[in-house]
Amino acid sequence: MKRAPRRRTGGHQAGKRPAVRHSKAPGVGIRTILVPIDFSIHSKNALKYAVAIARQFGAAIHLVYVVEPTIYPADLGFGQVVLPGVEDELREKGGTELQSLVRKEIGEGVKSSWKVRTGNPHQEILREAEERGVDLIVVATHGHSGVEHMLFGSTADRVVRHANCPVLTIRPPQHV
Repeated sequence: MKRAPRRRTGGHQAGKRPAVRHSKAPGVGIRTILVPIDFSIHSKNALKYAVAIARQFGAAIHLVYVVEPTIYPADLGFGQVVLPGVEDELREKGGTELQSLVRKEIGEGVKSSWKVRTGNPHQEILREAEERGVDLIVVATHGHSGVEHMLFGSTADRVVRHANCPVLTIRPPQHV
């Protein structure tokens, strides 16, 4: 009578460590991470989390900076005036800053890219996530609460509510 070969269950041989496995579960693979950047200390902190996650999963990081249209109320009843020169300057400066951030914070160990968009921040972040087919958005919250949150809303809240992929929110450190 032949015996079936013994199967290993768990454990490992003495002196040998088991191979490290990255998550292969369906729907959990992370290939691309989107990080909205506004150059605040909070968004740079979120980027640090994204870099750690990207290293763990072998994922790429894509940064997006959104320039809000600059609209000034005009005098004499001419309506609102858009100053495109200001937007162009902000876009150019944003691109330069993103390149610097990629070099300093991400380095060469993680594949990265960036884009500057113009429009409403939460809408442009969500549009970028859809166009890129990202697997995860890592976004900073700025810690607004109470009246300030009610008046200004939260880009992070809107991204969380409307994103078609998981969103990791990074809260600012609590000062004790």
